[in-house]
Amino acid sequence: MKSIMGAALAVGLFAQGATAQEIQFFRIGTGGTAGTYYPIGGLIANAISNPPGSRACEDGGSCGVPGLVATAVASNGSVGNVNAINGGALEAGFSQSDVAYWAQTGTGLWEGQPAVEKLRLIANLYPESIHLVARKDAGIASVADLKGKRVSLDEPGSGTLVDAKIILEAFGLSEADVTPEYLKPDQAADRMRDGAMDAFFFVGGYPAGAIAELASQHDVVLVPITGPEIDKLRETYSFFAADSVPAGTYKGQDADVATISVGAQLVTSADLPEDLVYGIVKALYNENTQKLFAAGHAKGKMITLDTATLGAGIPFHPGAEKFYKEVGKLK
Repeated sequence: MKSIMGAALAVGLFAQGATAQEIQFFRIGTGGTAGTYYPIGGLIANAISNPPGSRACEDGGSCGVPGLVATAVASNGSVGNVNAINGGALEAGFSQSDVAYWAQTGTGLWEGQPAVEKLRLIANLYPESIHLVARKDAGIASVADLKGKRVSLDEPGSGTLVDAKIILEAFGLSEADVTPEYLKPDQAADRMRDGAMDAFFFVGGYPAGAIAELASQHDVVLVPITGPEIDKLRETYSFFAADSVPAGTYKGQDADVATISVGAQLVTSADLPEDLVYGIVKALYNENTQKLFAAGHAKGKMITLDTATLGAGIPFHPGAEKFYKEVGKLK
């Protein structure tokens, strides 16, 4: 009898310990493994996680949310992430600022679909440059030269596909004017290696792994996305910003290349508890975390409190808003 009582007591104490720090799983939708979202998502997941038994932040351990176990999940990118957050299959995810705006307002890409009204912003992370990569021998010096070429516009459901169509349109072209393919950047790069692809679009932070690898093995060019057509485009679509890919970002790129960008944002649902999101944002901009971001990826250096509230096309989550107000980044 005594041993049964002892066992029951031990189970009771164990259950108490578990409740003292409930484990909470937090899934972050990223993008394809060859893009920038996936590695950055991994850095963020590590930064906000603080599993039971972790070393304290001040002792060089995790500065994340107590009991939180976050994971970065590979996905199809912005549109897929927004839909998964809306359906409760993800707690948070990466989205381009344009896609988040269209989803939350039910316009553009979301025309004719129910708006994702509960979509909320956690943070603006860094600018995502629009890359137009072409084979050097394909004779493509501007967007207009894509006419009649074999061009990958990225896969269905990606924000890149929408932006590629908008850019083509600015130059008086449609999908019918090119031979379109709908591939992820790493697949498009493989096709280019085989001579079966002339150009492909990619939206993401530079340097992008798939492009860097391709440029190191083959002669490719980064085509400028600039000119009066783009100036006009930016008047219509205010979420695009002027951008430039610095010389030397990719092998064989001797000069800066003018382009446009959208913001990479971390978004969530209004249904998430305020204190949880507050804790996540606090962890993101902790001094230790900021050092890890800067050391972990070229784009990690750009994830700072100064840019966290820029280009917000959708409402902030109340937990994020509370933090940004406390630190003077929002009025």
